[in-house]
Amino acid sequence: MILPDVLAPGLDLVLCGTAPSRTSKEEQAYYARPGNRFWPTLHLTGLTPRLLKPADYRQVLDYGLGLTDLCKTEWGSDQELTKHCFDISGFIAKIERYRPAAVAFDSKHAGKNFFRRASVNYGRQPETLFGAELFIVPSPSGRASGYWDTAPWMELGDFVRRRRELRRS
Repeated sequence: MILPDVLAPGLDLVLCGTAPSRTSKEEQAYYARPGNRFWPTLHLTGLTPRLLKPADYRQVLDYGLGLTDLCKTEWGSDQELTKHCFDISGFIAKIERYRPAAVAFDSKHAGKNFFRRASVNYGRQPETLFGAELFIVPSPSGRASGYWDTAPWMELGDFVRRRRELRRS
């Protein structure tokens, strides 16, 4: 395992990437590559009340968030990963065990691998997984900047905000 899962029971949201980048592997931190929009986007959408740094990744639990990847044994860009590295059944078992309210795949590549479909759309998906709402949001990687759109991320932030408000009332 290149990066440990950051999971706990009953989270508001688990964010699932494809696999760690070379920089994340070297830094031993999620979304560590310079230019990655992940941490600023979590703050912009209200998923975290302050801007976290990659080294702070374990602190997402303090905000009801979790982190994992579909591929836990390889690292690199989507093109560098083998098709055999995706552990879909292991991922499903994690969601069954921890039962988050939602899961967001933070790239179409991760979403296509999970759903085993050639094409997927951004946003909330019609399927659920053990009660968890499923979302696909654009990759925050600088390499995917041509596909960047904050709207699906804002939809995700709104879902989590509504869940937090309901829990408080």
